Amino acid sequence: MPARRAKPRTSGLTHVLDCGLGPLEVQSLLAIGAPHIDLIRLGWGSALVTDGLDRKLELYRAAAIPVMVGGTLTEIAWSHGRVDELASWVQSLGIEHIEVSSGTIAIPADEKARLVEQLAERMTVYAEVGEKDADAIMAPYEWVGLIRQAFDAGAELVVCEGRASGTAGLYRGTSELRTGLVEEIVHEVGLQRLVFEAPLLRQQAWFINRFGPEVNLGNIPTQDIVSLESLRLGLRSETVTKLHGAP
Repeated sequence: MPARRAKPRTSGLTHVLDCGLGPLEVQSLLAIGAPHIDLIRLGWGSALVTDGLDRKLELYRAAAIPVMVGGTLTEIAWSHGRVDELASWVQSLGIEHIEVSSGTIAIPADEKARLVEQLAERMTVYAEVGEKDADAIMAPYEWVGLIRQAFDAGAELVVCEGRASGTAGLYRGTSELRTGLVEEIVHEVGLQRLVFEAPLLRQQAWFINRFGPEVNLGNIPTQDIVSLESLRLGLRSETVTKLHGAP
C-alpha cells in the first residue's frame, strides 16, 4: 500500500468538518477515525451554539487533534469590528487555529491580508480563497494572486474553497471540478501548503488519482473519514488502478 506519514504530518492532511457534533458523537468519531484526522474545523459559526463545546474540545485535545474555527465567524466578527474579541474568545477555549475567509462577506483583498497578518501574531491562520457563490467565477490568475498574498501575510496554509456541498469555488454548480483551474494553481503555487476542499467521493478520488495520496483535502464529512483513508491507500475501486498499478 502507499506509505502514509505518521501524525503529526505536513502532507496528506485530512481536515474534517464538524457541523455541531455533541460530545458523545465526538467520542464515536474518534474511536474509529482519530488516526486519520489531522484537523477539525468547527463549521461556520457552529461553535457559538454547540452545547457541550468545552467537553468536545477536551476530547479533541486528548486525541492530539487541532481544532480550527471556521472562516464565516471571522467574516462576521470583521464586519462588526470585533476581530480582537473573537481572537480572545477562541484562545480562551484553547483553540490555536483560525480561518480567515471572504467568501460570504466581501472583505477587500488588502484588508483580508491585514486581517491574516493581525491574527497570525496570535495564532495559526489558515486563509481560505474562493467564492461560496457558484455563479461568482474567478479566473485562475486571481486565485494565484490571492493565494500568494495570503502566504505573504502569514497564512500557514491556504484552503481552496469548495463549500460543504462541493458546488462552488473549485467546482461548478453541478459539483464538476474546474480541472484547468486546479492545474494552474498547482503549477504556479505548488501542492504542499494548499488544502483542497473536496467533500464528495468523486472529488476526493480525482485529487488522489491526479496528485497522489499525500494531497491535502478538506471539508471532509465526519462519516467519510475511513472512506477517504481507504481512497488514499488504494483500498477503494476509485483509486486501485492508480495506486496499485492494477491492469
